[in-house]
Amino acid sequence: MSEWSVGEPGKLTFDKPVTVLNVRIVNGTVNVVGTDEDAARMEVSEIEGPPLLVTQQGSTLTVAYDDLPWKGFLKWLDRKGWRRSAVVSLAVPAGTRVEVGVVGAAAVVSGIAGRTEVRGVTGDTTLVGVTGSVRADTVSGSLEAQALSGDLRFHSVSGDLTVVEGAGSSVRADSVSGSMIIDIDPAGRPTDIALTNVSGEIAIRLPHPADTEVEANTASGSVSNAFEDLRVGGQWGAKRITGRLGTGQGRLKATTVSGSIALLRRPPAADDSWDATTDKKVL
Repeated sequence: MSEWSVGEPGKLTFDKPVTVLNVRIVNGTVNVVGTDEDAARMEVSEIEGPPLLVTQQGSTLTVAYDDLPWKGFLKWLDRKGWRRSAVVSLAVPAGTRVEVGVVGAAAVVSGIAGRTEVRGVTGDTTLVGVTGSVRADTVSGSLEAQALSGDLRFHSVSGDLTVVEGAGSSVRADSVSGSMIIDIDPAGRPTDIALTNVSGEIAIRLPHPADTEVEANTASGSVSNAFEDLRVGGQWGAKRITGRLGTGQGRLKATTVSGSIALLRRPPAADDSWDATTDKKVL
């Protein structure tokens, strides 16, 4: 095992192969970029407080504080330990499995083809061009994802979820009060979308034409539907949007107690360049 203690700005290059990356930081920013290179590189541009412990054991590279374990990460609320900050950038082979944990820090992951797992207490996360499957668990941190092509699993208490130009066929998310905005176009593959919320709003934009069986329910919120083939019904405040689009090969199920639900229609591919900006404003 190789080990480094990083207490000031600097760069490291790792000659041994890296297939698993584990990063845990408090405050600041972590950037992870997938590359075509075999070697991994790290740059710490800012650091305050205790040093980061960097270890490479086999093909697993870990960048973390020694008092911040991955297990039980979301329950780590030691306020004294928050008096620290780091800005860390890592370039790793695209196929690397990535695990990122942030407390009060921003995380950006791009170009990763391996599985990505994110845990955030209060930090926000941005994913761009990630092709592997994604699992994200947050307390109040939000997740914004663009051009994902893998399956997405999201769980949060109050964090918002935004998916733009999602090409993955499966999205499963649940939250208590965070809003969910899902824009998906799985390139002709059947979709499997399951969203559950208590008081947060849900907005879903589907391709047109779409092949999806739809069931959307809200106990007391409002509904909006842009598809003529779907039915809107309900009584005593509860409302439902149900029906089949196209062949109904895919599945869309959305449930909220008091939040609103909107089903929006993505324009045909030929019209994307003309209408996409307008539709995004609606979202």
